[in-house]
Order: sequence, then C-alpha cells, then structure tokens
Amino acid sequence: MAKEPKPFERRKSRKRRKPMTPEQKAAAVERLAKARAARAAANPSQPKNVCEKVLQLDDEHHLSFNKVKSWIKTNQEKLKDARAEDRRGVKGAHAEVKSLEAYIRNMNKYLRDGDWCDNFYGEDMDMKIKWRCLALAYDEHGEPKRQHGVFYPDLGYRWGYEPEEDEV
Repeated sequence: MAKEPKPFERRKSRKRRKPMTPEQKAAAVERLAKARAARAAANPSQPKNVCEKVLQLDDEHHLSFNKVKSWIKTNQEKLKDARAEDRRGVKGAHAEVKSLEAYIRNMNKYLRDGDWCDNFYGEDMDMKIKWRCLALAYDEHGEPKRQHGVFYPDLGYRWGYEPEEDEV
C-alpha cells in the first residue's frame, strides 16, 4: 500500500506594506514614544525579585535600591581585576577576591530579603554599619547583656560612648 501524495496547497502570500514617507515615519515614532511614556506612567516597572521594603526607600537613603545596584556593578568590575591578579599570583589577591565575592553576595541578599548582613556598606566598603538592639538579652544574674558600639533603646545611646557624642 503506497501512501497517497498530498495535494498541493498554496500558501497565502502576504501583501507588502507600502513604504512610509519620512513625515509618516516621524509621526509614527512620535506616537509610539507618547504611547510608551503613557504606559510606563500607568504601570511603572518594578523588579519582581526585590524586597518591597527596599524599593520603598527614597533615592537619598544610604541603602536605596539604585545605590546598592550601582555598588554591585562597581564591585563586580573590581572582582574581575582581582581575579586576574589572583591568577598572576599577586600576594593578597585571593583574599581580595573572596572579600568582594562575599560583599556582592551580601548586597544581593539585601536586595532580595531586605536584611543588610554586612558590617560595612558603600561602594568601597568604607562606611561602618551602626548596630541597634531590638530586644535585650539577659545573663544568668538578670543583667542585660551589652556590646560596645550597639545602640540600646532603653539607654537611648550607643553603649560605650557618651550620650552627647552619639548621633541618634
């Protein structure tokens, strides 16, 4: 039993568009730009994998979304250079690579979860985080445990510093 040949089916041909005049092109570009701007204003794009708390911070905040994204980009460029130095065998380059990898990982975690888990912040890790106690812990004698440099709400200042020196 031989298969029957399929009948020839002609595909529909698509009509070519007439070429647009330069004036029509300019008008179309303007209409599209206006429509895109209206759509962007109505539905601003927000990253899906970023913590809402981080997105709500204004751009002047020291841990705002835009600042941290630029720090990640800068440190990734530094990481490339540090890896090249590590391959060449420069002393201390391996430690620099690991430090930059950890810092980038912590910044990505902050954007995802909203928890900054590093002791430093900034583009060059040049600013130190000031820790704050949210709930006191007590030792076996009932005395609160305290750590130097941590802000305690029951005291109203950082432990180990004079109250007038502290910036609350």
